[in-house]
Amino acid sequence: MHGFFIAEGDLVIERGVRAGFELRSVLMAERRSKPLPDSIGPDVLVIRGGDDVLVEVTGRAELRDPIACFVRPALPEAAALIAEGRSFAVLEGINNPNNLGVIMRNAAALGIDAVLLDPTCGDPLYRRAIRSSMGQVFVVPHARIEPLGISLPTLHDRGVSTIALTPSASTRLDQLDLDGVKTALLLGAEGPGLTQAALKSASHHARIPMTAEVDSLNVGSAAAVAFYELARTRG
Repeated sequence: MHGFFIAEGDLVIERGVRAGFELRSVLMAERRSKPLPDSIGPDVLVIRGGDDVLVEVTGRAELRDPIACFVRPALPEAAALIAEGRSFAVLEGINNPNNLGVIMRNAAALGIDAVLLDPTCGDPLYRRAIRSSMGQVFVVPHARIEPLGISLPTLHDRGVSTIALTPSASTRLDQLDLDGVKTALLLGAEGPGLTQAALKSASHHARIPMTAEVDSLNVGSAAAVAFYELARTRG
């Protein structure tokens, strides 16, 4: 067993169950009258708590949404995901859970086959990241990789073209030929962006064209635009 993770909200919990994650228990407010999702089977421990219990466990007496405890699965090997897919997101230093969740949701919506996270990224199965993804993190394969200065040459050896997204690039993303090759879009942390090691190791640098009055996009928004452009190029 690899531990547990916490998810909250009826829709998110239901998506976790339907994606095949093992649900161990659910905590809900004693006063809740709305039934739990049908996907929560009779074998799952359901705990109804009064205000004193909820404060002790969650720090808040008002619990509008149920909180679920899932078994955390083992992460797949990055090499297996790279061998099977052709569109990837490679994340460096993305540790804001809301941004991470939005990126995972965008990846699910726009055809990214797998997300690869460097050691400085946050946990996609952290509660707030799961909620921000609306449970879509459950359907996007993800794995951990070495720092990008080390791992990008390995990706290149496996036939993956890596594109560092940076506002300082002279080439627009829509000017690159992304069809027919395995492609990884590199996204850095909000503010500092990709490290020099990542920029130096990438196959290409590209930017999202914007008006002169705006210097950059939120990383979740940038991911959506880049993922869409990759999907559009591939039809």
